[in-house]
Amino acid sequence: MIFLTVGLVLLGVFALRFHADRRRISNGVWLLLGVTVTGVWIAGSGGQGDLVRTLTGVLVVLSPIAVLTFAGLLLGNGLKMMRNEGMRIANLLSIGPGVVLTVPYVMLVVAVVTGNLRSVLLSTLAMALCYIGFVFTSFVLYSLVYGWMPYRPGMDAIVVHGSGLVGARVSPLLADRLDRAIHIYWAEIAEGRRPVIIASGGKGPDEAVPEATAMAEYMIARGVPEDCVATEQRSTTTRENLLFVKRLLGDRGSKIRMVLVTSNFHVLRTAILARRLGLDAEVTGARTAFYYLPSAMFREFVAVLVAYKWTNVLACLALAAVPLVLALATGGLVHR
Repeated sequence: MIFLTVGLVLLGVFALRFHADRRRISNGVWLLLGVTVTGVWIAGSGGQGDLVRTLTGVLVVLSPIAVLTFAGLLLGNGLKMMRNEGMRIANLLSIGPGVVLTVPYVMLVVAVVTGNLRSVLLSTLAMALCYIGFVFTSFVLYSLVYGWMPYRPGMDAIVVHGSGLVGARVSPLLADRLDRAIHIYWAEIAEGRRPVIIASGGKGPDEAVPEATAMAEYMIARGVPEDCVATEQRSTTTRENLLFVKRLLGDRGSKIRMVLVTSNFHVLRTAILARRLGLDAEVTGARTAFYYLPSAMFREFVAVLVAYKWTNVLACLALAAVPLVLALATGGLVHR
């Protein structure tokens, strides 16, 4: 019953933190720990010792599987993108990380097969990758949970984040976001509210007009009243989107509730940024073509790792030090 109690406590902590603010990235860690411990208790049929060994095995195996599965998705995604969109550097961004993530495990297999287990460096790298695998699993799990949350009406503003134009035209990815925002607008109208829609996006070097201008024209052409559409035309990043929109909405009063509309892969990071900037905002996502998701999720995950870089660096260093400490304590790793 100890495992069940611990699992339920972890899930309870997740539920309380989720109710208080669903935009915390740490919610995913509590959720994954709770699900893992509770799942091990459900699957276990022996005594506590069996459950301890099972949990240890699950945690040890889960992280490498997560990393290797994601590496395979990145490799497959890069090849598919090259077939669909041609040989471009952007498409290689999936293949490169996929190879990098796979190499340490290939090296480990070679070491085991050849009987050489003295590589402390490889062990430290594997420990760090296990941590990254666990964090990545919690990130993907919580991204799915957050993305599945239904939209809650009652917003004063609908903010649509730009994602690039094709010349002066809205790209398919951006069109999906705008269509989602239009759907939310009419849902709010049906509830008796009249929110403003803010198109947010500046002008890129290869774009004929600011993103916000093309976005506003797209929505007006599809029936949204012109006086309900505003534009923010200076931003080039998600953070700038939020900062400039915050200033723009500051002129309308301090108590502005807003929904941020982006692509489904971008929902969690946008929510985290909104929370860190003190915005009273929730995030909803538009669907994205499946083949685009692995590389997009990789970029999102890396951005979150960088945002919390010192926490992750310290955690990796602490785990990487474990094999070194054991090697020093035992006088070296055991030969096979």
